[in-house]
Parts: sequence; C-alpha cells; structure tokens
Amino acid sequence: MSDKSQRVPPRSSVVAMAIQSLFDFSRPTSIHEWYVVNDDVMGGISRSEISRTERKSLQFTGDLSLERNGGFASVRTLPKNLHLQSGDILIAQLIGDGREYSFNLYPNRPQTAFSYRCRIATLANQRLTHRFTFDQFLATSFGRPVPGAGSLEPSEIAAVGFLLSDKSPGSFCLEIDWIRVQRRSAEAFSFFAEMWTFEHH
Repeated sequence: MSDKSQRVPPRSSVVAMAIQSLFDFSRPTSIHEWYVVNDDVMGGISRSEISRTERKSLQFTGDLSLERNGGFASVRTLPKNLHLQSGDILIAQLIGDGREYSFNLYPNRPQTAFSYRCRIATLANQRLTHRFTFDQFLATSFGRPVPGAGSLEPSEIAAVGFLLSDKSPGSFCLEIDWIRVQRRSAEAFSFFAEMWTFEHH
C-alpha cells in the first residue's frame, strides 16, 4: 500500500476545490431551516410562502403589496453558527423572475431589523450563479443604511436570507438551488486533504 504522502493530492488542486455547502435542499427536511418574514409585522399585507420543488430546490413565491405602508417579503434561515471566516466567498445559484432582490446576512447582534445586504439582479427564468465577497454588503436597519455600523465580521453571521423590496407590487418567484462557501485557506486545505485521504484509503 502506498504511504499517506502519495495519497494526498497537490495543495494547489485542493485549494481550487475548497468549496463547502452551506444550504441545499437535497433532503426533504432541509426546508425546515427556512421561514418567511413579510411586511405584516409592520401592518402590511404582502404575502409569501416557501416550498421544496421536484428539482430539490427552495421556491420562494408570493405577492408584494405597497398598501398599508408595506412593501417587503423575505425568506431567511434559522440562526446557527455558520463558521464563516474572513476571505470566504459566498456563492448562490438562483433562478429569478427579472426582479431585484437582496441577499441578506444576519449577524448575531441585539439590533432590531438589522442585516447586511447586497443587491441581486435576476433574469426571468434563467439560472444564474452569484458570487459575493463580504465587502459588497451594506449595513441596514428597516431598509435604511446604518452609518457607523462597522464592517461585517464573518464569524458573527448567524443566518442568511433573501428579500424583495423593489417597490413594484405584484407576484414574484425566486428559486434557490443552493448556497455554498468558497474558502482558500490552510484550514480548507487540511479539511479537504483529510477527506480525500479517507475516501482513497
């Protein structure tokens, strides 16, 4: 049997493939990690719902209304430690409807309606892969920028989500295939090298 040093692939090839899944919908129960939050919490009447498709994706659908000072619908994950690090790149594969959404990151902070947001332009019925670096996200509260909020600390991120607030009433549909994180670090190398060695032992 060849020794361990021969079984581990070159470092460059491991770093190139250091992508880990954050959320996917391969399991029927994976949808239970997500929930909707709409403007009815502020008196609005927008509605939305989520479902798992036959393609094993999450479908976020509904109707946006501007009545009663409303105008937003969102879906997000239950809070948990996502183990994100500085330098990580988030990747989301989506099928949109031509509307503009935002990708939201929710830090573990005692602030009301607070998140870091990055806008996403979608094309109707087209599957696109979106990549995000942490410096693209803007601190917001109730949809408004928060001056002095400070930079986003990846280790604080406890949930992610998508929000529609484009001030255009009507139906919408966003399909989420998966969300992944790309990591180029010594930790990623160690993790994937160990996995590769185990699988090829």
